[in-house]
Amino acid sequence: MKHIDGNFDGVRNVSIYYQGWLPDENVKAVLLIVHGLGEHSGRYMNVVNHFVPLGYAVYGLDHIGHGKSGGVRAFVEQFADFTDTLTIFYEMVAKWQVGKPIFVTGHSMGGLITSYYLLDCQDKFKGAVISAPAVRVGDSASQTTITMSKVLSKLAPKMGVRALEANGISRDPEVVEAYVNDPLVLHGKMTARLAAELLSAMLRVSKEAGKTTLPFIVVQGAKDSIVDPSGAQMLYEKASSEDKTIKIYDGLYHEVFNEPERDRVLQDVEVWLESQLTS
Repeated sequence: MKHIDGNFDGVRNVSIYYQGWLPDENVKAVLLIVHGLGEHSGRYMNVVNHFVPLGYAVYGLDHIGHGKSGGVRAFVEQFADFTDTLTIFYEMVAKWQVGKPIFVTGHSMGGLITSYYLLDCQDKFKGAVISAPAVRVGDSASQTTITMSKVLSKLAPKMGVRALEANGISRDPEVVEAYVNDPLVLHGKMTARLAAELLSAMLRVSKEAGKTTLPFIVVQGAKDSIVDPSGAQMLYEKASSEDKTIKIYDGLYHEVFNEPERDRVLQDVEVWLESQLTS
């Protein structure tokens, strides 16, 4: 396995960090990882170690304001900061792996970014792997809450409004400990602007998910306390894709690739990916 990394200019010329893991033999397909809120591309080694030996090249970027990338922590001017930067990175990867099928692979906030991106750019990909997507606006989010979110985003855009609960990511205590002690993970609160932009993106995905026709698989832990597990079901049911799969794992928490049962989840994704490559 070969590891590469570097930086490129994202939106507003912010320096964006990326890395990739390449198989020793020929590449048969590409996984393009879109990570979640507060984390970074280096937290997907279980995915890397499973798929690179199978002939997949795996690439990931650190979102603006995350990991080793530049920008204010957990802040965006607009949701397009994510998707526009993803387009730049996609075009880089497509040039490195000419003619190879590319599967976008998004987790949590990355699942939201992926689902949103597919509404406009699904023709770029062979398929999508979506893990615990943060796509559902909670039932407690009234119109007043939504309005206040927009107001706060304008008046105090960089104010911290919400932090993630580390114990909710996995039932594996070693995973939680590594997350808590990871200096590249954001342990503070996301900004008001980011929260408002995520909410706006969730509303669009919920409204327009029927535009999605790309083959995809959704994997979701049934005991996820960080995102609403019903969001995965919503995405599955509303999408117009003829080829779509959903896997709900009883007892699993938010990061299904980092749970004790990770091998079963990765195997399910492997079977689905192989079916796409042979169809």
